Amino acid sequence: MPSQEEVKWSQLKVGVLVFAALVALTALVFLMSGTTGGLFSKKLTVHSYFENSAGLKLGAQVNLEGVTIGTVKAIRIAPERKLTPVEVVMKISGKFAGNIRQDSQASLETIGVLGDTVIDISSKSAQKGPIAENGELPTNETPSLSDVIKSSQGTIEQLNTILAKLDNVVDSLNSGRGSIGQLINDPALYNRAVATVGQLQGLVEQISSGKGSIGKLVSDTTLYDRANDAIGHLDAVSAQIDAGQGSVGKLIKDPSLYNNLQQSTASLNQLLADVNAGRGGLGLIVKDPQFANKLSDTVTRLDSILSRADNGEGTIGQLVRNPSLYNHADETIANANHLVTAIRENPKTYLTFHVKIF
Repeated sequence: MPSQEEVKWSQLKVGVLVFAALVALTALVFLMSGTTGGLFSKKLTVHSYFENSAGLKLGAQVNLEGVTIGTVKAIRIAPERKLTPVEVVMKISGKFAGNIRQDSQASLETIGVLGDTVIDISSKSAQKGPIAENGELPTNETPSLSDVIKSSQGTIEQLNTILAKLDNVVDSLNSGRGSIGQLINDPALYNRAVATVGQLQGLVEQISSGKGSIGKLVSDTTLYDRANDAIGHLDAVSAQIDAGQGSVGKLIKDPSLYNNLQQSTASLNQLLADVNAGRGGLGLIVKDPQFANKLSDTVTRLDSILSRADNGEGTIGQLVRNPSLYNHADETIANANHLVTAIRENPKTYLTFHVKIF
């Protein structure tokens, strides 16, 4: 049987061994941890301020572009900051300290099926130097799930209202109310459609059999033959015109028409040039000022004569305005008619021939 000293020594060795194993296990766990970078690694402390923690908890992951680089060590309220009162303290592994810039942005993200909230840091557009110990990291607030649900609440209510109205419309259609309901549920429309289709089928059969005007146009070859003949005639006429035959062909192909037209245009241009230069009778009429003065005097005198005649002055005025000439002429014509009538009725009275013989 072992002595008491041997038992105590054995217990001491077991205790030392267990303690050494626990220390080694703890050190191994911290050394193998990718979250904190190890137990003895240097940590960088940074602060960020958010409007709402959105369910963020102590020990939550801190990610840089999706890679875990630290954990959340503290969450508290900062009353002095009215717009962003939630302060989050993060411990970041020292080996990632150079990747966290002063203008990097921290945002709250949800990951996993249960929607755990973590902090994600983005340095994609950062331009400034590395952040210092206990530095403040800017935040980029993104709408949380609750914010999305609240903002979509009005849309959901409107959608429910629309669905209720649509349900009423469908009920009305199923019950046959309204014009569309009658179209859907009333068999008369179907019967009319069937009748219309039957009539169209009969019409198509008549057209196919060559009955009626449309049937003649479709089935009878006479129209095609006439159209073919007309096209042949047009082709012949076009050939004659292209060959310069006939009046139209002469107009198109014969250059004499163009030459005559060109000569006429040249003659007309020469005539206009002579008139513009004052040569010839027409040129004198257009350009000679003496002729213009004479013409003006003549027009003035003619206007004076017409004015006097209209006022009844002179012989022409009496002829125009005095009715006695008309009356005398009318009386003379009437007397002449009576004389001719009397001569015809009794010519012996007026026509007597005396023959004297020496």
